[in-house]
Amino acid sequence: MAVSVFLGAGLGACFRWLLGAWLNPIWPNLPLGTLFANLLGGLLIGFALGFFQLRPGIDVMWRLFLITGFLGGLTTFSTFSAEVVDHLLHGRWLWGLALAAAHLAGSLLLTASGIWLAFKIWGRA
Repeated sequence: MAVSVFLGAGLGACFRWLLGAWLNPIWPNLPLGTLFANLLGGLLIGFALGFFQLRPGIDVMWRLFLITGFLGGLTTFSTFSAEVVDHLLHGRWLWGLALAAAHLAGSLLLTASGIWLAFKIWGRA
């Protein structure tokens, strides 16, 4: 079981790093890589939760690999927190609050959307 989590987390963290390398230079005041990683992670975890709820017979290793490992490695609360606090410490209150709102509201909305999408595709349990 630990190997599933380990492999998934490594892949998720590498993907998050790539997103940061590709997207963060686009708009220096808004780290798009971190935001995209968290929003994508929110959507995918919702989708995965819905999928695994509808398909309880799937081996738990896949759930551990995908949700605990890959999506745990992809999403990042600590980096998000550091980026928001950096804005606040430098007096960029509006940027900091907007970034916090985008991460939180966006992730919650996309997680719910992912669950809805999984149920829409595969039907109710």
